[in-house]
Amino acid sequence: MREQHRDKERLEHILTAINRVRRYTKGKAYEDLLLDDMMYYAVVKNIEIMGEAANMLTQEFQTAHPETPWKMVKGMRNYIVHEYLQIDSAVVWDVVNRELPILQKQIENYLSDTDWEEWEKP
Repeated sequence: MREQHRDKERLEHILTAINRVRRYTKGKAYEDLLLDDMMYYAVVKNIEIMGEAANMLTQEFQTAHPETPWKMVKGMRNYIVHEYLQIDSAVVWDVVNRELPILQKQIENYLSDTDWEEWEKP
């Protein structure tokens, strides 16, 4: 259920998952992702979590923040879940290195710049 008072919590879930991925991949190369099953699946699972949390954000929040490609974040989750045997690891690596730093900054800004008491009023 999408509840406005839970938007902050969902953003925190996204940020936690981003931080995990950044920690798992720090100093690593694409080849490391391919060779280390545990790292690969940890990264993929956390990208899935980001998409699920984004999916649970209210439409009001998503509409108020159109600079974030919410459809793509949610779509990546769907891709991972439904194509689990055919996930393109190059796409995963691209997300980790090109998209997550941008998403991280956006989420951090939303968490610090949003007046959450005002946002959560009915």
